[in-house]
Amino acid sequence: MIVLIRHGQTTTNAQRLLVGRSDPHLTELGERQSRALVPYLEGVREVWVSPLIRARETAALALPDFEAVVKESFVEVDYGELDGQPLSAISPEGWRALEHDHGAAFGAGESLANVDKRVHAELDALLDDESSLLHAHDRHLAIVSHVSPIKSATVWALGVTGSTTWRTRLDNGSITTIGLRAGTPQLVRFNAVPALD
Repeated sequence: MIVLIRHGQTTTNAQRLLVGRSDPHLTELGERQSRALVPYLEGVREVWVSPLIRARETAALALPDFEAVVKESFVEVDYGELDGQPLSAISPEGWRALEHDHGAAFGAGESLANVDKRVHAELDALLDDESSLLHAHDRHLAIVSHVSPIKSATVWALGVTGSTTWRTRLDNGSITTIGLRAGTPQLVRFNAVPALD
């Protein structure tokens, strides 16, 4: 199976800013969220990680015994000139327009359709490779990433349109799991958040 992990809270998450390719560190809460994942990752045999610091720090705390493989395809969406801006930098009308046009880019950056293209290509390759961990029941691939790539993986598993992601919520330090049933991807768990000590 594939275990998708959203990184722990960052300084910019705490300020409710749009965080794409900027590279903030985890907060103390984000570190606690990352360590809380440890008991839920039994069976992981390989770790992929976004190149951004927040994902790499989460992987190091949640899966300290693994050397993570950096995967550019699981980096967060590029918000362009909107990166680091408050959510209110996009008007309500602007948010609605983005919801209705999956191919529209954020702030001259990247579109969610492009995120789908790169994430789905990786997942299709795993599906086509019968020796991949996606096909194993008791050995798992962990991917430490961000909201947009994990939501993209979710719509891939469900076989629904990319715009469906606007009707989902994904929290910091959460786990989403994708498996197979009769060779078809299925969403096993979405946005499961371990309790903190």
